[in-house]
Amino acid sequence: MKRKEKVESRLTRKKRIRKNISGTMNKPRLCVYKSLKAMYAQLIDDEHEKVITGTSTLNKEIKAQLKSGGNIEGAKKVGEYIGKKAISIGITHVVFDRNGFKYHGRIKALAESAREAGLKF
Repeated sequence: MKRKEKVESRLTRKKRIRKNISGTMNKPRLCVYKSLKAMYAQLIDDEHEKVITGTSTLNKEIKAQLKSGGNIEGAKKVGEYIGKKAISIGITHVVFDRNGFKYHGRIKALAESAREAGLKF
C-alpha cells in the first residue's frame, strides 16, 4: 500500500468515527495522534471548541524518561501522564478518539495506560 493510500484510508476512518463521537466539558474527547517520532494526546471540549489539556512525548518531563518517543514505551508514558493530568483537573470519564488509527500497538498502549491511571472510557 502506498503512503498516500494509507493516509487516505486513515482519514476515511477518522471521518466515520468523528460522526458519532463528541466531547463535552464533563466528558471530553481524548484525541490521540501518532507520528513516526512522537505521540500526542489532548482532551478536547467540542461544545466550546477548546483544548482542555494536552501532552506529548516532546514534553520535557516525559522526554527526559525516554530514549525515543515513537515507540510503545513512549505511548505508555503519554497515556499515564494524560490520565494523571485529567484526574487532577477533575475529569474521570472521557470519550476515546483514536483519530482513524487502528486500535493496536501504540494507540492501544496509550489507551490502556490512561485507563490504569484512572480514566474511564
